[in-house]
Amino acid sequence: MSGNILEAHLAGWPADNVAAAIVGTHEATFGDTSRVFELASVTKLLSAYGVLMAVEEGAFELDDACGPADSTVRHLLAHASGVGFDTREPQKPVGERRIYSSAGYEILADHVEETTGIAFPEYLREGVFEPLGMDTAELAGSAGHGGRASVRDLALFASELLSPTLLAPETLGEAMRNQFGDLRGVVPGYGMQKPCPWGLGFEIKGEKSPHWTGDGMPETTCGHFGMSGSYLWVAGDVAMVALTDREFGDWAKPLWQETNTAIWNELS
Repeated sequence: MSGNILEAHLAGWPADNVAAAIVGTHEATFGDTSRVFELASVTKLLSAYGVLMAVEEGAFELDDACGPADSTVRHLLAHASGVGFDTREPQKPVGERRIYSSAGYEILADHVEETTGIAFPEYLREGVFEPLGMDTAELAGSAGHGGRASVRDLALFASELLSPTLLAPETLGEAMRNQFGDLRGVVPGYGMQKPCPWGLGFEIKGEKSPHWTGDGMPETTCGHFGMSGSYLWVAGDVAMVALTDREFGDWAKPLWQETNTAIWNELS
């Protein structure tokens, strides 16, 4: 592949600062990869990894009770517990609707702390960030949206998602598979999706349209985007990270889809 695929497609993005990386079978970078950005909901991927690590370490099981009555760790990771976006109070019965929730991830962070005796930001630092060499990464607030990191660090995390060293491949495979069937739900900024597939922290593209990932990308493409104007996706043997300092809005919805479509076509 000639030239820098990211330079060609991201140079015109309407944000003051944009940085990105592709890792896997193709590699490229764009912008200041050491600059630290707010991650917003991309944080959920990091937090989910920490929760899954606690499961593997035996602190609790995926199907242990957590959150509202009848809810489990699995329900919370997959936004199926019924709790609201920013409230721990149930809005729907467990397993009835995919309600996208940052509050659910705060419940999970508390659960890790209660079962391990380690504050969740420290748990992520010791268990995920330090082993991967993610020097700038930190959880500075909510486990649902309070992360900060550079593209360099998220590229290291994306490489981990392609070839896991901290989790068993079977665990990560389960995290990237749809949980609880064909629940419908809202993807923020994109409206109601019927169905709205979601794994254990990872949003799954499925048949969602429009979608922030590219046309023609596999239905198994998974990842997350954040309201800080940032995203991370994994598709097959390649992954991409893009971080900006412009809040997600109407500028991003067509542009991300067009950019990812073009990049995927070139990668393919």
